Amino acid sequence: MEVEKSEDLFGRLPDEILCQIISFLPSETALETSFISRRWRGLWNLASVQQSTVVGIDTAVTKFLTRFNKLNPLRQSRRLRLQYGENKVLLVTLAADDKLRVDFSAKEKEFPSHFDWKLQLNHQNSAKSLCCSTTFYVKTLHLKSVGFATKEVVSSMVSKFHFLENLKIIECNGLKSVQIESSSPKIVNLTILDCPHLEYLHLKTSKLRSFRYRGKLPRIWPEYHFNLADAMFDFRQGPSTDNLISRTSDFDPALLTIKNAQVVTLCRWTFETLIWPSLFPLEETFQFYKLHELWWIDYSEEDYNTDALIAFLKLCPALERLFVTVDPQSYFMPRLSTISKKSTRHTELGHLKVVKLEGFKKQEDEITLIKKIKEQVTVEPLIIAASEENLDKHSTEAPTPKHAQMSL
Repeated sequence: MEVEKSEDLFGRLPDEILCQIISFLPSETALETSFISRRWRGLWNLASVQQSTVVGIDTAVTKFLTRFNKLNPLRQSRRLRLQYGENKVLLVTLAADDKLRVDFSAKEKEFPSHFDWKLQLNHQNSAKSLCCSTTFYVKTLHLKSVGFATKEVVSSMVSKFHFLENLKIIECNGLKSVQIESSSPKIVNLTILDCPHLEYLHLKTSKLRSFRYRGKLPRIWPEYHFNLADAMFDFRQGPSTDNLISRTSDFDPALLTIKNAQVVTLCRWTFETLIWPSLFPLEETFQFYKLHELWWIDYSEEDYNTDALIAFLKLCPALERLFVTVDPQSYFMPRLSTISKKSTRHTELGHLKVVKLEGFKKQEDEITLIKKIKEQVTVEPLIIAASEENLDKHSTEAPTPKHAQMSL
């Protein structure tokens, strides 16, 4: 009788309360509740699906985060599916290590509305805000497919993340300019991928350690000096505007940020057009003396030229790992003069351990580059290339660097 009475009391709870209970469960456990009875069959799904408007997105996400903040002992990885507007869906995932993913999943418009974005990250007075209901322990934020209609929603949300350290912006169609302002040196990792209309990036932060960018080259203005340890400048799509090439000095502030980098991804055209003109007067003294790993994105041409890469290698005395990928779609400027005719530096590479070549269409181009590299080294690096067999060298697989998939 006691069991039946207990079941009756539990069964009398309204669906809203049951959904609240399910929302505290891990995803796998929440799904298992669908086997309890017919009534429970769809409750696990209702607990993570809500209806909203564009204006109400900020409030809905705020309530979602409040329920699972760090002070909650039942905090689990959870996902919210928010339906708003006409056939639009927002997916919010709160994962381990204080990571929040916000994917607007908006259908790409043929002619998107352009918009500017100013993200103010206020880390001051964080200790005083620990008990504030509008402060969340979000250290890593992924923003995907943010559009014109939702730009203000995101700006409002970001202003509440007082502990944010890592920011990733992905596939934001129509985004034309971004200003990221951190009032306290907290943001350390910034990634921007595949935002096709971005032309201007203004960074008002002083402690950035990792900057990873893939897309057309925007004008990059770092207002404060910072030393990057990991820099990915994947500009194989070319410049966002023509005047970026005509005014090469605009790239100088960004160049200074990678002087002490340990890992760099760079396109050949970027070095030839924007970096080498600034470095040539300083060629005898300037070095990337901490660079250990280089990802070089080259372009294919009828007569492959190794001069740009060799000139860059002469600036990297501590280099240990070199990865060269030829992308036939990469941007290039055929009118450039040959760098080697101006280069006089004779730096030797005494630490190079691994060289990996990919994408070469002509085997003779691989062989030529390998020979040129071997002229610069004082050691015998492991060389991984299709043509290496012709040089009577044994080729084996090298360990994949930590960011190989993203870089190339």
